[in-house]
Amino acid sequence: MKKIDLHIHTCASPLSDKHFEFCLNTLKEYVTKLRLDCIAITNHNLFDLEQFNQIAEQVKIKVLPGIEIDIEKGHLLLISENTELRDFDRKCKQIQVLIKTREDYISVENLKAIFPDLSRYLLIPHYEKKPNISENTITKLAPHIVAGEVTSTRKFKSCSKDSTKLTPVIFSDIRICDGIKSFPTRQTFVDVGEISLRSIKACLTDKTKVCLSKTDGNNSFQVTDDGLFMSTGLNIILGERSSGKTHTLERIMQSFENVKYLKQFALLQNDEEKFKNLLTTRHSTVNEQYLKELKGVVSDILKVDQRANKIELDKYLQTLLKFASENDKLDSFSKASLFSTTLFFETELKNLERLIEAGTLLMENSEYHDIITKHLSVDSLKNLLIDLINKLIEQQEQNLKRRWLNDLINKVKDDLKLKTSSAPPAEIDFYKILMENEKVKRFNSVVSEIQNEKEIDKKEIRGFKVVARTRKYTGAQQLKNKSGRQLAFTNAFGYYGNPYSYLNALKEVGLEETDYHKYFVDIEYKTLNKHGFPVSGGERSEFNLLHEIGDALQCDLLLIDEPESSFDNMFLKNDVNELLKEISKEIPVVIVTHNSTVGASIKPDFVVYTKKSIINNTEVKYQLFFGYPSDKLLRSTDGYTIDNYEILLSCLEAGQIAYDDRRLKTYEILKD
Repeated sequence: MKKIDLHIHTCASPLSDKHFEFCLNTLKEYVTKLRLDCIAITNHNLFDLEQFNQIAEQVKIKVLPGIEIDIEKGHLLLISENTELRDFDRKCKQIQVLIKTREDYISVENLKAIFPDLSRYLLIPHYEKKPNISENTITKLAPHIVAGEVTSTRKFKSCSKDSTKLTPVIFSDIRICDGIKSFPTRQTFVDVGEISLRSIKACLTDKTKVCLSKTDGNNSFQVTDDGLFMSTGLNIILGERSSGKTHTLERIMQSFENVKYLKQFALLQNDEEKFKNLLTTRHSTVNEQYLKELKGVVSDILKVDQRANKIELDKYLQTLLKFASENDKLDSFSKASLFSTTLFFETELKNLERLIEAGTLLMENSEYHDIITKHLSVDSLKNLLIDLINKLIEQQEQNLKRRWLNDLINKVKDDLKLKTSSAPPAEIDFYKILMENEKVKRFNSVVSEIQNEKEIDKKEIRGFKVVARTRKYTGAQQLKNKSGRQLAFTNAFGYYGNPYSYLNALKEVGLEETDYHKYFVDIEYKTLNKHGFPVSGGERSEFNLLHEIGDALQCDLLLIDEPESSFDNMFLKNDVNELLKEISKEIPVVIVTHNSTVGASIKPDFVVYTKKSIINNTEVKYQLFFGYPSDKLLRSTDGYTIDNYEILLSCLEAGQIAYDDRRLKTYEILKD
């Protein structure tokens, strides 16, 4: 098995990288410390021939030339054999010429024009890694792509198991510069004898020959650059106080991306108000979904100005009365019917257009075609659409005619006004005012209905229930707390019983328009225990732990520091252990513990023991021993061993004597 890293940067791309100075000694250290057998230099859209020759001469392993290319909005590694370097350099310079800005990229056609024989190269796209190359681009590059780069052990294992996916590879994507304190451990093992581009390409066509570790396949992976391996399943870290357990977790945290780290005591929750706020934040999508329609209604009703409508109506009545009172003084121009006539109103077509869109969706939907045609025949849908479209055309034609007539009426009116001293009644759109009044009535009715207290959502999480209920706001202070800002809501809340007036009052508060809908109804979350009662302080902490562990599946690695510090053994055994075992089937889980319930009962896949040493009375060194729970000896990265049985008894049971003493003098007596 050979260990390879085919994604290394040694030059800063002016378009995509922060500036860094390449350090050859750092590259040598990286290669030596991680025990690499082959690397590829793949700078972003460029290749430095002079620098590559220097690296190939100084680094005592196989070094391949390559380039990372922006292609069709994704990234592609293109790697060559270490021959004909001048030709490769010339081709890479053509890439550099084509990509001049951050937004530029080449097409597959461009790539094939520059590299006519793609079979001579190894092509590895960003696959489960951003910015990833689309399936369409991968298809266009077939059959030259068999492997794809991923970002985590989780994605690596998932792709390995899925026959429809490319062979996964995981690489460091490191920028080699001076001052790197710890190196990434993202490398891939390939089952080849002699290292060459040809042998690597052949190996990547067989997923069984590509893995995360040298001896354990995809069951273990390297987590620190000094050689610590762990299981891709469930791991426990043991050790005495201050022996480096948390230090080890933090090193792992720094080595990987997208990690969930639950620190010791972080989940204790005694403050009920903070717990409520935490629940609201966690379930914010429920709020958004429930209030989504109200948000649209509020946005629409904001366009209604009843005060302006009233002023317009009063003005119309005044001018109408004046026009009527002067009727006997009217001349022939002002007596003309068109002088005081109202304009035609145009029919609103939005609802008709929505119906046509809905009908089209029903016609074109393939996912639920069987259900749709079970109730509506295709011919019926076609006829419905035809009728709706004909109606739309008819209404559009009527609107065009009305618009033409209104333009003509306005022109005649303007001519008549120039020839008379009489003033016609003010123009007014009665239909618009009537519709807006109706909108306000419906808005008030809808908001009143929404404000009625009711259950809108319920979730069950490992025996706990989270219930969401709507309720009215009870005071201005509650609204202020909702905003999280120093805003005055006292005046606005005085109108809370009249939704439209309340909305107008909210305009004066200083809120964003897009947030107005949140202040009409409060959504309260309650967490109930298995008996249906509100949770206690201890139960809140238990719920937090279970929730956070459950959420870990959104991440690629879960780290937990001493969960027993906050919880009792029965909860850990019955709830936490079971959940952790389930999650460890999907992502690696690492737990620091002193507790036998967690450490032994959970039946981990891998054990790590930390030991602190003091060197020269000043320097602290942490030694790491690791292995399987069934191993008699745990081994360190520097070749030392330690008795696994003694470690387990010492860390989880306070030693053999204490364990026997408890067993014989307490448990056995009580049993008898």
